[in-house]
Amino acid sequence: MSELDAEEESTRQEAMSEELSGEEEIKWQNNKLGDMIQSEESNDDKEVLNEVKNRRGPKRSTDDNVPGVGTRIDMLPRVMIVGRPNVGKSALFNRLTKRREALVYNTPQGHVTRDVREGVAKLGDLRFVVCDTAGLETQEDSDNNVLIRTAGLTAAALSQCHLALFLLDGRAGLQPWDKEVGNWLRKQNLSIPVVLIVNKSEGLQSDATGTILATIGEAHSLGFGEPIALSAETGEGLTDLYATLRPMLADAQELINTSRESAPEEIIDGPLPLQLAIAGRPNVGKSTILNSLLREERVLTGPEPGLTRDAVRVKFNYDNKTVYLVDTAGWMQRTHITEGPAALSAMHARRSVMRSNVVVLVLDGQEIAKAKKSMLQSEVALARWVTQEGRGLVVVVNKMDLLKGKDHAELRNKVMKAVPEEVNSILPQIEGIPIVFVSALEGKGRAAIMRKVFESYERWNVRLPTAKLNNWLQKVLSRHPRKAEGGYGAKMRYITQVKARPPTFIVFVTGAGDIEETDLRFVASALREDFDLGGIPIRVIPRHTRRGLRAVENNGGPRPRRILSTKSQGSQLPSLKRAVVD
Repeated sequence: MSELDAEEESTRQEAMSEELSGEEEIKWQNNKLGDMIQSEESNDDKEVLNEVKNRRGPKRSTDDNVPGVGTRIDMLPRVMIVGRPNVGKSALFNRLTKRREALVYNTPQGHVTRDVREGVAKLGDLRFVVCDTAGLETQEDSDNNVLIRTAGLTAAALSQCHLALFLLDGRAGLQPWDKEVGNWLRKQNLSIPVVLIVNKSEGLQSDATGTILATIGEAHSLGFGEPIALSAETGEGLTDLYATLRPMLADAQELINTSRESAPEEIIDGPLPLQLAIAGRPNVGKSTILNSLLREERVLTGPEPGLTRDAVRVKFNYDNKTVYLVDTAGWMQRTHITEGPAALSAMHARRSVMRSNVVVLVLDGQEIAKAKKSMLQSEVALARWVTQEGRGLVVVVNKMDLLKGKDHAELRNKVMKAVPEEVNSILPQIEGIPIVFVSALEGKGRAAIMRKVFESYERWNVRLPTAKLNNWLQKVLSRHPRKAEGGYGAKMRYITQVKARPPTFIVFVTGAGDIEETDLRFVASALREDFDLGGIPIRVIPRHTRRGLRAVENNGGPRPRRILSTKSQGSQLPSLKRAVVD
């Protein structure tokens, strides 16, 4: 393609992007991004496989236990990335998963990652579950209490892994913290192999200062074998990592297959499991609710606001149903954040809400009791945005344990009365939004949350037959007749459901003019009331039939009579005369 053709193609795509708007533009951009990611993944995999073939000989046969494409995720080996803060663990996680899911930001004092994040790694033809962790800081006299608490989460997750990748910073050299991490790994008493990686080793051949080579030499003193020089940012060294991991993952896969031969088959409840997101302002108890639902300390919690930064996605089973649960960072207005990890966290939180089916909006019951209103501006904006995007909404009022007892009875009643009233006032078009009052710290309300979530999810997926809808529409219109101006105004004739998730209906209209918004809201409200669809957004779209379009073209006048030809008139007039005479 010449430069002129390339420029013309670029201009055409820009024009297409400008013409598209709203949901169509988002879909177009997502499809384009997906094609780019797929192309990048295939190119990276081919690069690694070709280099391995050239350097290591022909590829091994496929009859071994090497985990590859087609293996179920729950049957894949688990590999954890560990190391001190700011050695590039999240960058390596993104490189292996070929997705920008983990937050990466140059903050030497900030320590971006705080929770354990999982993803499926794609290294050549290898597939395994890789876990990104927070930087380990095991010194007892450290001032960073958050990193010390994350070490317990990392240890719990490491006990379920089959392999560990120990990262060092090739530019900074071997630090005392690295030796502390090595001692911490030995204290875990886990019989899993540890692969030592010297990250940030780009340009190893042209390293004039010799810093990277010196770090590789010093790394032998840790006692974890030969280190691998690698660059997570540029992808250099992935071939050596592939060659090292392949036999280890084969042994781990064989162990998994042997241990699960006698295990029962997994219950699959359908092709579309529930995607549930937990959202809300900082420090309202979102992570505590996630731990309560999972019944384990899966994510970091504490009194400090803004602890969660990554959107942590967890798969679990509830009542024999698969649920993908996402804990998001605290929701803040965009005007309050400009750059840094907070801006990245906000972007990931919005993306997680967009991927979800049902959103749990968490409110602070103690703050509601003290304030004059139950929802702040950011929470109102979040609730409206969720419903406008067509997601199911469940409101959860947390920290009700702080309002128990006789001394707080009046405040508790005030909260339980004020929240439903304000939810109905800010979202009057959606009646029946479920509201649950819980105490996540005490573990109370877990069953109530999931019950309301599944009820909303079932309504969100409902499909109604067309015959039933048309009979219902005639009855509703007969109870509430609408008088059209001049007898030729727009009238609703038929209705059908074109899609679910959320329920979307098309009303076929005849006559001139357009159906007013009040009529569409009336139909949506009647659907919600008569078919038990409360608490979920319903979309009603008018569409003119051909007869209605002709009436619109005639500016609302009567339909013009067809003028008969002279021959047809002559053939019909005698019969009319005879009818009159008789």
